[in-house]
Amino acid sequence: MNTEILGIILMFTATLVAAIPIGKYIAKVYAGQKTFLDPVFNPLEKVFFKISRIDPAKGMNWKEHMVALLTINVVWFLLGMLILMCQQWLPMNPDHNPNMSPDLAFNTTISFVVNCNLQHYSGESGVSYLGQIWLMFLQFVSAGTGMAAAAAVFVAFREKTTTQLGNFYDFLIKSCTRILLPISVILAIFFVFQGMPMTFEGKQTLTSLQGDTMTVSTGPVAAFVPIKHVGTNGGGFFGANGAHPFENPTYLTNMLEMWGQFVLPMAMVFAFGYFIRRKKLAVMIYTVMTIGFLLLVIPNIYMEMKGNPAIAAMGIDNSLGAMEGKEARVGAAASGFWSIVTTVISTGSINSMHDSSMPLSGMNELLAMMVNAFYGGDGVGILNFLIFIILAVFISGLMVGRTPEFLGKKIEAREMKIAMIIALLHPFLILVGTGLATAFPAQGASTLNNPGFHGFSEILYEYTSSSANNGSGFEGLGDNNLWWNISTGFVLILGRFLPIIGPVAIAGLLAGKKYIPESNGTLKTDTGTFALVIFAVIVIVAALSFFPSLALGPIAEYFSMR
Repeated sequence: MNTEILGIILMFTATLVAAIPIGKYIAKVYAGQKTFLDPVFNPLEKVFFKISRIDPAKGMNWKEHMVALLTINVVWFLLGMLILMCQQWLPMNPDHNPNMSPDLAFNTTISFVVNCNLQHYSGESGVSYLGQIWLMFLQFVSAGTGMAAAAAVFVAFREKTTTQLGNFYDFLIKSCTRILLPISVILAIFFVFQGMPMTFEGKQTLTSLQGDTMTVSTGPVAAFVPIKHVGTNGGGFFGANGAHPFENPTYLTNMLEMWGQFVLPMAMVFAFGYFIRRKKLAVMIYTVMTIGFLLLVIPNIYMEMKGNPAIAAMGIDNSLGAMEGKEARVGAAASGFWSIVTTVISTGSINSMHDSSMPLSGMNELLAMMVNAFYGGDGVGILNFLIFIILAVFISGLMVGRTPEFLGKKIEAREMKIAMIIALLHPFLILVGTGLATAFPAQGASTLNNPGFHGFSEILYEYTSSSANNGSGFEGLGDNNLWWNISTGFVLILGRFLPIIGPVAIAGLLAGKKYIPESNGTLKTDTGTFALVIFAVIVIVAALSFFPSLALGPIAEYFSMR
């Protein structure tokens, strides 16, 4: 077996092996049970809650959860704008990076607040060390926000009838301290020993092998990179992101970074099953997600390893695969695998330039974000999948002539209306944004570096990445201008918070209803048959919504190469 493929299989297996016990641990954290980290963090949390006058034992209904979530995110946004627009005059700026313009600061702050990390700037020259540390803080709390919202949904489906879904601030703090921080610290230690910089000194002067003198940017990279992946954020300390040798020095760091971004989205699925005491349901959800992931990632690995036929036709050795835009230390297979991992999970980090991917590989990267339900980001992945479960339960109920039920609660018109709005919001934001950018070329399309089908794909990718809170890009697009900063900024806001509010609202409404015990006539939602129904719903929604746009972009580009 090819050693690159073997490495990928081992990494995927290691992620699954770790995700199951981590999922059990997460369920204990959110259930308030004792964990081995309690002696470390309990005293710190008590001090924090005492200073902030928050009672973590006070329950909140779903509306109070969302008010708390939105309020604290507004505070983080305002602080972020202040820091980025004033970083030139603030400390910890040894490289003398300038202030951000208001529109770029708006886009950057929103992007990190919503766990997207869409970067219209180059990290080493666009942000001071203070700015990078603030963005790193946002990478913790934005991931914690999504996980806290998921925890509220967990409570809603565990209790038979309730309006109290735990405390948002309690879930947020525990997500950051008990889950995100420990894994990030362990990875950071590994990364330092692999040669990743960890310093607050400015640019360093080095002499090359040819004797040339150059300046090289460094910084607290080893602290930044772990939470970028563990929190499914994806923002790069450097402009080249995970393709930069300081962010991803070796093949081992490449595998560890993929493990880091993979493990919590998997673990959250198992945590759901452990928390609500329905392990078979978690296995069903994980199976559907994994099948969808494999249908995207296997073709990508194959196409990137096979290489570009146009180059092969010129008589050039293509045995290493399609290596344009890829790092030799990583290789074509691991680059193709990462490209789907980072897009299905909504991490958005890169170890190769997606703009240089083969056309159908680019299509799969787009599809991964368009579906936005195979694993997904920390916490929000399970929330996105819940929408498809509600749709599948409703359709199945109509097919068998019964009132749709999920986990003992009737799904009625109110829940279906919310589910449909959220299901249609994602394609609406992507397609309307793409349409406006192409309809007014002076604003959007004028910044393209590539014409034709690929240029259209670049526009489509930018809005897909924004709506999916992913952050990766087809970087042939000049996106640091007023149009792109403002338009994608609003897509980021709507694409993040409405898909959180919708599932939490559905869960809160269902939790308040009378519990109906299962009977022989109850539709089983943890079976292979129901898994097929969910998968069919996902495929139909994605195909009907996005096939025309994909046909105009990557599919047309593929046939033009032939």
